[in-house]
Formats: sequence, C-alpha cells, structure tokens
Amino acid sequence: MELDISTMMMIFFILLLVMSIWKVYMFIPTKKLVDDDTTEASREELTNLILSVIKKSDGKLTSQELFELVHNDDMFDKKHFWRFNQNRLNQLLVHYYLEHENIKTIEDIYKTLD
Repeated sequence: MELDISTMMMIFFILLLVMSIWKVYMFIPTKKLVDDDTTEASREELTNLILSVIKKSDGKLTSQELFELVHNDDMFDKKHFWRFNQNRLNQLLVHYYLEHENIKTIEDIYKTLD
C-alpha cells in the first residue's frame, strides 16, 4: 500500500495536533490550590475581617491605613492571604459598596456597624 504525500502530511498533522493539545492540557490546573484566596469563602472571610477592623477603629480611616490595620490584625492569616494587597482591599471595598447602596465610604461602613 502506497501513501501519497498529502495523506502522510495529514497523518503527521493530526498526530502533532493531538500531541500539542495534550501538552497544553497538562498545563491547565485541575485541582484547587490550598492557598487559593479567590473563592467565595475567602472573600467572605476577608470582608468580615475588614469589617471587624473598621468596627475596632474610629471609622476615620484611609484605605492605606485600613490595609495596614488589616494586615497587622491577629486574625489575618498571612499564609492563606499572602496575595492580599492594597488593590485587593480596594476591590473588596468596592464590592461591599455595590452590595450596600447607601454606603459610599469607610466611615459610612463604621456608622452602620454600630
């Protein structure tokens, strides 16, 4: 049985395509990471921690001061939330503001927590 050149090229193409897809699949994460802080439960935990820190303070905090207080709090798990930074705090605050339409600032959060 003699194969012409186009048939051989098609066979090699399909084989290499399958190998390429397999190699890409191997790099796709399939299991959850232990320190994944992007889950809903982690977001809730961070939000509750932020609210407790705001409640402990006088309410007149800047975002940077709040970040420092949260990061230095005893309840803050530095191993689990090692990616927590100022930007993540701002995202959580904006998300909280969107959930509660009458709240616009950290001081408003403090007033509603009393």
